[in-house]
Parts: sequence; C-alpha cells; structure tokens
Amino acid sequence: MREARDAGRLKASPMFERLDRDGAVWADGTRAPVDAVIWCTGFRPALSHLAPLGLRGRRGHIATVGTQAADEPRLHLLGYGDWTGPASATLIGVGRPARDAARAVAELLNASR
Repeated sequence: MREARDAGRLKASPMFERLDRDGAVWADGTRAPVDAVIWCTGFRPALSHLAPLGLRGRRGHIATVGTQAADEPRLHLLGYGDWTGPASATLIGVGRPARDAARAVAELLNASR
C-alpha cells in the first residue's frame, strides 16, 4: 500500500452520495458500477459519510439484518456496534458476522447473474 501511495498510484475519492440500481453515484454525477459494498466500520462506527444514503433512523442507527443494511441490501456493515453480532467490533467477534456477510454478498452476486 505504501509503495503504491508513494508511486502516486492511489487516488483518493470523496464518499459517494448514493447507490442506485447500477452502483455508486457521486455528487458531480460520476458513476461506478457496484454490486456490493462491505464497509468495515471499526470499533467506534463513524458513519456520517453515509448520511447521503438516508439510512439512519431516529436514534442515529442504520437498521440492519445481520450485517446487511435493511434499506440497502448491497451495503454490509462489519464492526457496526454489537447489534450486528456479539462483539462484532473486535477481531475475534467479527469472524462469524464476516463469514455471514461474505455468504450474503456471494448469494447477491450469484442472483444478479
């Protein structure tokens, strides 16, 4: 990663504004095809960058079914608080939710073919 960064091969992009039927869409209209997004949130989920997706409820949480965002089935949140699995924000605790997310994404990709 450092080598790619130092060689100028990495390009930072702003957070996309929304997901549509075909993928990610940025505020300037730039589009990229996306089948699934797996967002690794870490120990203290900072999700303000996902605000444009309009997924947060009144308490500020994104409703999930397992790791999958209830209102955006292509988005999986790993490490997103304890409601995505016991101790899911720890390296040990994320194992099962990560396996479940990988299976769900694989099923989503297979179903779309």
